[in-house]
Amino acid sequence: MTSSNESDVPGLTNVPAPTSVPGPISVSGPTSVSGPTNVSGLLSAAAERTPDALALVEHRGGRHERTWAELDAAADAVARGLSGVGLRGGHRVALVMANRIDLAVAYFGILRGGMVAVPVNPRSTEREIGRMLADSGARVVLCDETGIEQVRAAVAGLDHEGPGLTVVVDGTEPGPGEIAFERLLRDAPAVEPAAPRDDEAPAVVLYTSGTSGKPRGAVLSHRALLANVEQTAAVEPAIVTADDVVLGLLPMFHIYGLNAVLGQAVRQGARVVMVDGFDPAGLLRTIRDEGVTNVALAPPVIAAWAGRSDLREHLGGVKHVLSGASALDPELAAVFAESSGHHVEQGYGLTETAPVITATLASGRDVGVPPRPGSVGRALPGVELRLVDAGGSDAAPGDPAEIWVRGANLFSGYWPDGSDGPRDDGWYPTGDIGYLDDEGDLTLVDRVRELVIVSGFNVYPAEVEAVVVELPEVSEVAVVGLPDESTGEAVVAFVVPASSDVDAAALEASVVEHCSTRLARFKQPRQVVVVEGLPHSATGKVAKGRLRALARSQDLGLLAP
Repeated sequence: MTSSNESDVPGLTNVPAPTSVPGPISVSGPTSVSGPTNVSGLLSAAAERTPDALALVEHRGGRHERTWAELDAAADAVARGLSGVGLRGGHRVALVMANRIDLAVAYFGILRGGMVAVPVNPRSTEREIGRMLADSGARVVLCDETGIEQVRAAVAGLDHEGPGLTVVVDGTEPGPGEIAFERLLRDAPAVEPAAPRDDEAPAVVLYTSGTSGKPRGAVLSHRALLANVEQTAAVEPAIVTADDVVLGLLPMFHIYGLNAVLGQAVRQGARVVMVDGFDPAGLLRTIRDEGVTNVALAPPVIAAWAGRSDLREHLGGVKHVLSGASALDPELAAVFAESSGHHVEQGYGLTETAPVITATLASGRDVGVPPRPGSVGRALPGVELRLVDAGGSDAAPGDPAEIWVRGANLFSGYWPDGSDGPRDDGWYPTGDIGYLDDEGDLTLVDRVRELVIVSGFNVYPAEVEAVVVELPEVSEVAVVGLPDESTGEAVVAFVVPASSDVDAAALEASVVEHCSTRLARFKQPRQVVVVEGLPHSATGKVAKGRLRALARSQDLGLLAP
């Protein structure tokens, strides 16, 4: 496993400036990215414009608020506090927290101090957290009560050669050797933080599925994050304004919640209502009571709400309902529109693109005209799309081909050396298949890669397969994804027993139990199918397309209404 504890990031290179490319592409006009060179500058600007306006609200043991001035001052304190425990520019800080005000405080403070944030799902397993801590070379891990036990176990299992790992705890009592988040802020040295001005410096390392192997850390620079915020802000009419109240339900360890929701809201000076966890009825009441106007969701939430008799009433003050993270079924979108009075606006993006590439709100539709069913919209201003066929040529409109993207919002490659980033000409092949219509709107068709997306979160089959095959009674395994109405996709594991004497039911139970202790819940197989053997192609690869067809034909209960 490769890790780096140095403050600089060797090998990371700047994304090349866009150049002209022949052939049909979808592109909106370029955006002019001016203003801050550090993402935390968005917060400074909001605090200067409206210091006393509410920035963040959360309901956690009561209602809590922060104004823009208070949020800005708290971010300063985090930057100073991290400096006080020995961190400097380029050092990584793991952020293992659920959605709460202190997550935003910590995030902007990390960036303001010139450090690199490594957001981690607080509900990940000890093994998963430990791998990300080791791979990123984090010097500090800041966590709350949601993930503290897994973090403690992960830290205890790490090889502590070199600098130690400082654990900062929020929302619960610190253990031996740990630091309370409040103390970090209180004891911060009285030195004003100066945010670095290099917009190519890494800001965030987000672990996601790369082109192969285990999940990899996508390196997003300040330039990439700021560019996508500005590209989204350039859509007319504006998606978010200073008068809006934005729902912060999408987890902010995910790029969608972190930059498309939080980053855009801070850029516009819009209030964010931070929410951790989904309670269908309770969340609707929060939306109504807090006057939420912009609701960004993942498809499972839309599925849970669609058809509710009280939906129209609770969403009466909402301006936009947005869906991303995974594809939304057109029939589900239609049911939701009928029961809520809101057409769901969709988009398409990747962690590697910070994240938004296209949006139906960028399609230039007349007011009141619904998005075309199945479309994920048009490229944002400043983002280029190119559909490339297997021969490397540009596909004709309407012909499915691989989606390539280019723009200032592209990542800098994968941690730690910038490998597998954009090509020398600035284009990045996404591995997704889609087609453009005559108007330049994109429709997604399939994936080149075997990525499975469960409730908007990436599941890389190789990671699940590596866990299942640890069992001595398993000789071979293949993991695929199947459509699921509640989570978008579900993980299915086809398992070949090591001998004919193995009881199928016992093996299924063993796989389920083993995965429950080794993988986060959304990565665990929904169904385990014991088979005599797996189909293989002429080159020896498992023919996963045939497995998907077999799963559908056997009615695994994943597609039940």
